[in-house]
Amino acid sequence: MSDRPAAGPGRLVLVATPIGNLGDLSPRAVAALEAADVVCCEDTRRTRALLAAAAVPARGRLVAVHEHNESARTAQVLDWVRAGRDVAVVTDAGMPAISDPGARLVAAVAAEGLPVTVVPGPSAVLAALVVSGLPTERFCVEGFLPRKGPERRRRLAALATEERTALVLEAPGRVAATLIELAGALGAARPAAVARELTKVHEEVVRGTLAELAAAFAEREVRGEVVVVLGGAVPPPPPGDEEVAAAVARHLAGGARAREAADAVAAELGVPRRRAYQEALDQRQAGGRR
Repeated sequence: MSDRPAAGPGRLVLVATPIGNLGDLSPRAVAALEAADVVCCEDTRRTRALLAAAAVPARGRLVAVHEHNESARTAQVLDWVRAGRDVAVVTDAGMPAISDPGARLVAAVAAEGLPVTVVPGPSAVLAALVVSGLPTERFCVEGFLPRKGPERRRRLAALATEERTALVLEAPGRVAATLIELAGALGAARPAAVARELTKVHEEVVRGTLAELAAAFAEREVRGEVVVVLGGAVPPPPPGDEEVAAAVARHLAGGARAREAADAVAAELGVPRRRAYQEALDQRQAGGRR
């Protein structure tokens, strides 16, 4: 039975589903799926099998909502919630809206001030992150990279300077080629991990540098869902005194006043303005230009 008030609008309920091990379907997820008036799912066949395994009747409640029709379905979902129906959203595996459909529905329902809630649970990206052995304090989900072209190159360039741990999803048949490309763009020595088949019988996590992982997967036939976890880029060292002094001298020689030179150098080098201003004063007192 739903735990929402009997009167008023329904709600959108995001329900996390197992990423491989059916034992990870929580009792609360089962209850939410059983109580829902409508179950929006990425693939009705897979969700029907999941419900059957959990002994939850489908009762004609399944509606396909996937990447190709999510926008078109949004108005209908809004009508259901307005009319007082509970609409559950599931994807084939994991948390809806994380590199899966669901985000548009959430945005539309929330924009109208209608209730949105979540039944948390399995997530491939979080599972891969915590078993990777890489830093977890700050991370980002890159998702699937564009298959080719300038947008793929732009995203790879962004990953090269990303200081947070980053998670990339990849199809099994493309893992080897992607690891080679990542090694070229981010550096062969970048630490990384490849996690596949998480929570399943053949779960595997391979850790090493991108060069080592590219070599390890070069001749392998890869199966199952894959998450590549990338260690963050090492931030460049802060500018030294000589670099700051040279930048200040350049601006003073160009006619800038001490304050102007300090502002410019602080913006260019990312140093405190006070540090740059003191250097400008010192150079001016030593005979530099005002």
